[in-house]
Amino acid sequence: MTADALLTRTRSVRRRLDLTRPVPLSLVEECLRIAQQAPCGSGRTPAHWLVVTDPDTRAELGRIYRSAFADQWSGRVPPTGLTGAQRRSIDSAAYLAQVLGEVPVLVLACVETGAPLPPGNQAALWGTLLPAVWSYMLAARSHGLGTTWTAAHLRHEKEVADLLAIPEGIHQGALIPTAYHLGTDFHPASRPPLNTTLHLDRW
Repeated sequence: MTADALLTRTRSVRRRLDLTRPVPLSLVEECLRIAQQAPCGSGRTPAHWLVVTDPDTRAELGRIYRSAFADQWSGRVPPTGLTGAQRRSIDSAAYLAQVLGEVPVLVLACVETGAPLPPGNQAALWGTLLPAVWSYMLAARSHGLGTTWTAAHLRHEKEVADLLAIPEGIHQGALIPTAYHLGTDFHPASRPPLNTTLHLDRW
């Protein structure tokens, strides 16, 4: 796969995660080693990774995730006028909430501050973590794995931290379900024309 193909065909995989096929830990570790090479803010601690494979722990994490997802949508009516792609995305997110605990590997990406999150703009802090998450997803795709980026669990971040013994000063940024995928027909997503979002010199 060319670099352009990898970058344009790494999609969020939810419905097509293979829930029955084990994923070797060595393969996940190889993808994480690649992710360690992502850009990292000067002087900042690189991303920390918490890999969950124990069935009982995954099941409990799945329960917390379902509860958080339900809270996110409680009392909300999906907006009208959705495109087919938007509707499919919402439906697939709801599906993931139901099966998250069955996904063979759940990867939590965390950042260490040693203290509560700082006030104000935190771009520099999360800029150390988020490129590593995307690098992990790209590496997983190149090794035949499907992933998706989700953060719905952060509504119940403390409960997740208690479950996984995450210490104070470590903050969760993303949860990446990881599994082999069903099917191989991944295509670039529909996006608006560049000239509708590109600004030159001034907004």
